Parts: sequence; structure tokens; C-alpha cells
Amino acid sequence: MNPTLRRLLGVTAAAATGAAALLGTGVGAADAAGRAHHAYCDRSVRPVWTGGDPSRNMTAHGCDLPDDGRRWYTVEVDDLVEPHYRTDYLDGGVERTETTHDRTIRCMGYISHGDTVDWFGCVPH
Repeated sequence: MNPTLRRLLGVTAAAATGAAALLGTGVGAADAAGRAHHAYCDRSVRPVWTGGDPSRNMTAHGCDLPDDGRRWYTVEVDDLVEPHYRTDYLDGGVERTETTHDRTIRCMGYISHGDTVDWFGCVPH
């Protein structure tokens, strides 16, 4: 087989495989969104760092958690407090604080202890 033709077929196969992988990832994420369990929390705190990106972790109180463990959760929060820090560290001081109401945040999981629930793997809004 001609080397140029062989390279062209290789590039075409690689592009088709990459496209299929990306489509498969999108379908998996959409399917996971449909299977997400709902949790309800009265109040929560989620730090926002200097670049404007919220933390992937959130601490909440007064949560009504589902009974069975799943991979994704849709967390509905009545009052979400977002302290905006001056640096990327907690000891850098808070520049300002924003409070929003009736927010929905998707998180991958949680650890609960007492009335406190630590959500992790939360997607930025």
C-alpha cells in the first residue's frame, strides 16, 4: 500500500475514534444527569477564589439526603453564601461575600457528620 494512503487512512481512523470517544463521553454525562439524586439543604458555604472560580467543595447544613448512594447529586440550596477570597488560600482574607437564594448545584458525592454535609466534586456554575 502507498505510504501516503496508509497515513491518510491512519489519520481518518484516529479522527473517527476520537469523535466516537467524545460522543460517548457526552452521552455518559447526559445519562448521569438524568440519574442524579436530589438533595435539599437549608444553607451552605462555597468559597470563591481569586480567579472567580468557585471551589469544588461546599459545606452545607440542614440537608435532606437521599437514602441510597449514587454517583451524582443535584443539591438544591435555599441560601448559598459565597465568600470571595483575596488569594487562593483561606487565610488570605475575604474581599466580599455574596449570598444567593434557591441555587441548584451538581456534586459528585458527600461526606456527612452530624448536621454538617461536606459536598465534593461540585461543578462550577
